[in-house]
Amino acid sequence: MSGAIAGSGVALVFDCMGSLLTVDHDTPSKGVVEAARRALLTPDGACANAFLSSVCDAIYVHVPFCRHRCHYCDFFTIAGRDDARSAYVDALLQEAQRTLEGLPMREPTLFVGGGTPTYLPGVDLDRLLRGLRTSMAVEPVEWTVEANPETVDAHIADVLCGAGVTRVSLGMQSAQPKLLQALERQHDPQSVPRAVSHLRHAGLTSLSLDLIFGIPGQTLEQVEADLDAALALEPVHLSVYGLVYEPGTPLRRRRDKGLVLQVDESLEADMYTCVQGRLAAAGFEQYEISNWALPGQRCRHNEVYWTNGNWWPLGPAAAGHVRGLRWRNVPRLGAWLDADGCSPTTDIEHVDLDGQLGESLMLGLRLLRGVPRALVDAACATPLRGANRARAIERHIQAGLVRWSADSLALTQEGLLLGDVVIGDLL
Repeated sequence: MSGAIAGSGVALVFDCMGSLLTVDHDTPSKGVVEAARRALLTPDGACANAFLSSVCDAIYVHVPFCRHRCHYCDFFTIAGRDDARSAYVDALLQEAQRTLEGLPMREPTLFVGGGTPTYLPGVDLDRLLRGLRTSMAVEPVEWTVEANPETVDAHIADVLCGAGVTRVSLGMQSAQPKLLQALERQHDPQSVPRAVSHLRHAGLTSLSLDLIFGIPGQTLEQVEADLDAALALEPVHLSVYGLVYEPGTPLRRRRDKGLVLQVDESLEADMYTCVQGRLAAAGFEQYEISNWALPGQRCRHNEVYWTNGNWWPLGPAAAGHVRGLRWRNVPRLGAWLDADGCSPTTDIEHVDLDGQLGESLMLGLRLLRGVPRALVDAACATPLRGANRARAIERHIQAGLVRWSADSLALTQEGLLLGDVVIGDLL
């Protein structure tokens, strides 16, 4: 026996236990949201994949506004629409009220990213943060807001702390003007310690810094200098990424035209090894390919992504995942603002059990603790792609890229350097 939610000639079909069976890719946005809500509101036994969570583990809020669009960024961001910021907050809170009510949550995290959330005027930022908290039935166990250093003054820091934010992720990227210029970052390196001072004075002590290595023209000595500058600010968490030339970005176009020279792969590998050694010496634990934390300071929100948990999206272009159903809010500000709190959706995908297990395996391998043997065995036992995964794992074990450790499959040091290659084989 099955039931369906129909609309515009398409249907969302559920089995007798309430599990989603099919999603038409042209399903109206209201139907997608209802399907995701129902997937969370069904009994635990309705989920065929025992490795997936049965509650909403996280909320992601996308604030698209920026003062300037950096040339390496491929996120949905908007510069030059400051006039729409207040209307955006109105619409976001309406969306939160309409979609979060009644969602089962247990120790959820809340992450406000962008874009640049702290580019909102203080009054709108305060209204957004307090309204989000009111819309959640459960207190978030971790509440992160992303910030660019030039947007954080004493008032913004007080707004963040006063609203209940527990963690701030600051986009430092580099401490050297020439490298920031190569990325088309517009902040002054001195704005980073100023922002840190404002945040600490307001009472926010859980601070994470983002750094990028592999910037055109960067040397190994400059990577070491950036690490020294970051560690001098005493963060509790560091995210350190190799620069990616994303398709469609100005930086990618400049590289393809020969206007910038990409760092040699061997030098980039040396830079990554340098980051690992320097942060380990400073007492940081590497817990994911690009993330390091002091004891007890891991980013719980990002761990939801890496363990294939459930997260709910708010805001234009925000992506969500609920028990195998993936969707994205429309990446157009005007269409999103006009939707009265129920965003049109795109990129709708219902991942089958085989795909869910493959995703969990692929994402989990990003964590240095690895993937439990039970999940690996389940992913390798599916009739569609299981045998291919098993062969790929054995091949990567023989090549020294993955290994079994404490009954978990994990990347080796060499595997960390080639993580994308290894992980891509296992989906």
